Amino acid sequence: MDNNYYYTPYEEPKYEAPKKEKKPKKFPAMLAKCAALALVFGLVSGTVFYGTGYVFQKASSEKQQNTAIHNTDTAGAAGDSGKMTTTSKNVSTVASDVSQVVEDVMPAIVSITSLTVQQYNTFWGPMSQETPGAGSGIIVAQTEDELYIATNNHVVAGTSELTVCFVDDTTVPAEVKGADASTDLAVVSVKMSDLSPETLSAIKVATLGDSESLKVGEPAIAIGNAMGYGQSVTVGYISALNREVSVEGTDGTIVTNELIQTDAAINPGNSGGALLNVKGEVIGINSVKYADTNVEGMGYAIPISVADSIINDLITREKVDESDLAYLGLHGVDVTDEVSSRYNMPKGIYVDQVVEGSAADQAGIQRGDIITSFDGRNISTYNALLERMQYYAAGAQVEIVLQSAEGGEYVERTITVTLGRRN
Repeated sequence: MDNNYYYTPYEEPKYEAPKKEKKPKKFPAMLAKCAALALVFGLVSGTVFYGTGYVFQKASSEKQQNTAIHNTDTAGAAGDSGKMTTTSKNVSTVASDVSQVVEDVMPAIVSITSLTVQQYNTFWGPMSQETPGAGSGIIVAQTEDELYIATNNHVVAGTSELTVCFVDDTTVPAEVKGADASTDLAVVSVKMSDLSPETLSAIKVATLGDSESLKVGEPAIAIGNAMGYGQSVTVGYISALNREVSVEGTDGTIVTNELIQTDAAINPGNSGGALLNVKGEVIGINSVKYADTNVEGMGYAIPISVADSIINDLITREKVDESDLAYLGLHGVDVTDEVSSRYNMPKGIYVDQVVEGSAADQAGIQRGDIITSFDGRNISTYNALLERMQYYAAGAQVEIVLQSAEGGEYVERTITVTLGRRN
């Protein structure tokens, strides 16, 4: 990308009397750094936004690759076949001009507006207030009845009302199809019957790329509803891969995931928007930024190769009726970053109670074990485990990965558990 240089026309210098040499002043000691993670979904009111949490970066190389919801083979106008066209896989462009990429992909990006009810105490007692919020989303799939939009969990968590605005400025109601707090991913659904033929012809399903093949230094393009003002574009590069980033979730727990780092500007309202390569393929879902007076250009996105199967799962899975709901039979406590570091314990869910005769007891789970994975998904908080259990019926078999203390160290073991039913 070309740099812009600025200069001032030459002028003949004017004579000035010599000045006395001044001794250099000592600068005060640098103030202690106050790091705050701005979850990029801001609660936008005028020009004010809020975000909370903290960020910690560690070296890590663990990767996860999966495929799923690519609905990219449809072609033709929606009015002809009932299916939307997809964004192009063959856009030819250079890093200095991304207008062709933006023109092709913008129809697959949406703005999400929400209302969240917040409770607070006053002199007259507890009161509640609806607070508006703004975020972004990516159209990832469609069926005959519904259109599915990927976004961040923190964009939709706790909302009482959701609306989606498409590229043609059409606004329709939406609802949360599924959410996964442990990965900060969610899927929002819109009824196809709420979309006019004109809107269906204007929008597209995004083409998902391969974040596993990314290289540091590649160009990156971010599109999203920055500050709630509507879609905007920023550009930069892939700064780093597999950055282990910890954030405070909407329920107050600390969640750690491996993310893509980019210097493309990520701002409040960008959450849930797309991080693209120069082919116009989605390589990440914009999620967080590092906010600090000493930091510039450190935004993060969830790798699409990790998000793909999770999004597909959120689309296809259905909550089980309470009468048939699975029961594991244990209680756990979160092993946070701080606890893990202080006591040299693996991060996960520390089992502090096992119900006698329950599925957990029969499978050999014991007090003191640490659960790190449930049914093929890394899991680090007890609330996330309870959330996932809503989608399993009694009798289902799942694999659970445990860390068990043996001889002064933790040893990994994998067990198969047949989930029970609550009496």
